[in-house]
Amino acid sequence: MSTHIEPTDDLEYGAGELPTPAIAVTSVIISMALIAVGNGLMFAFIPLRLAADGFEPAWAGAMITALSAGGIAGCFLTGHLVARAGHARVFMTLSALIILSNVILGLATVPLSWAAGRFMYGFAISGLFIVAQSWLNDVVGNEIRGRVMAIFYVAYVIGIGSGSYIIAYIDVSGSLAPTISIAFAAFSIVPVGLTRLRPPAPPETASIAIRSVWQISPVALIGMLAVGGLTMMVAGFSPIHLTASGYSKSDVALMMLAMPLGTLLVQLPAGWVSDRMDRRYVLLAAAVAVAIAGIFAWLMDGSPISILIFIYVVWAGSTESIFSIANAHASDRAEKKELVQVASTMLFAWSLSGFLIPGMATMLTAAFGTATFIVLATAIAIVFGIFVIWRLAIAEPVPVDEGGTFAPMSAQAPVPADLAYWPDEQDSQDGRTP
Repeated sequence: MSTHIEPTDDLEYGAGELPTPAIAVTSVIISMALIAVGNGLMFAFIPLRLAADGFEPAWAGAMITALSAGGIAGCFLTGHLVARAGHARVFMTLSALIILSNVILGLATVPLSWAAGRFMYGFAISGLFIVAQSWLNDVVGNEIRGRVMAIFYVAYVIGIGSGSYIIAYIDVSGSLAPTISIAFAAFSIVPVGLTRLRPPAPPETASIAIRSVWQISPVALIGMLAVGGLTMMVAGFSPIHLTASGYSKSDVALMMLAMPLGTLLVQLPAGWVSDRMDRRYVLLAAAVAVAIAGIFAWLMDGSPISILIFIYVVWAGSTESIFSIANAHASDRAEKKELVQVASTMLFAWSLSGFLIPGMATMLTAAFGTATFIVLATAIAIVFGIFVIWRLAIAEPVPVDEGGTFAPMSAQAPVPADLAYWPDEQDSQDGRTP
């Protein structure tokens, strides 16, 4: 299938002929999938390398806190960068920052410099998702947007899991893992760097409005506060704990492959059910599943890796379900004019929790050991479940036929905030900008 594209110089904001959705989707999704492979490899490499060099597990936890802090900065600054330089240039710039962050990890093992590198990575990956997802939202029509975003998330999750598994075949005492990650990040620039895709119009920066989003959907807002910490506990501290507990590099790699891929098996049916009933009941079920899986993770700690993989897959999948269903629940209740503000605030809540909870876990790990994250994650799920029960008792549901449609999401690929809005057809006719 061919399509006519005007010369690059004419592809300014809102000008030129839009390429087919297939062309638009391919370049952005391939770029993000390539980045994901390198990112997954580094998630596995960091705790293994720090442990091999004799550093306490708390240092690996500090890397997660630094990453989350960078993510918060990315939430606030990416919109301004894109408004100044455009989607493609910012995408390539942020990819370069990921390369630089991996270069730092390829040098001598100095935890403080590594923390700076992970801050840089957190900033860059948060910005990349904002840019990539808003770009996709702009170039595809409503009739295929859900499917395109589902492909985007699945591709990223597969990339993360595949990259993590590569660590089984790499000597963590050298710099091969960071070098491979650098190669994938560099290669990811090519599809976007060569694209002739028309860039979206410059965005307006959306505001953070906790009170307004609370009025729209308390359950969704608290769900994002809960899942920000849960994601960093389950996905971030699992390899740290397994490494500290004496599991082999191959065991850690297998676990990190299974967790992201397994989440799709849990999240997809949960989302299907949530489209057909009050989503709050599904959120409650997910919170209960996270708590039960956490209890089993504690009771079965030290068991053969095959048993732990089953437990952790359910644990991670239930956590990811809270993330995606909470977003769908907020969209159900928000008016169209509120979506930008809701998305911005939800991402801020997720990022804030993802910064504070790992910091707390890191301090507790130094005192009580790496298994502390299991207790903390279980407690968060229980508190969230109690909150959902309270809301079910006092608030009316949104009718099923008035709600939106669930789309699979990954908490490692958060929804875009400042750039979440794309102009609708009426806006374009009226000459209004978003």
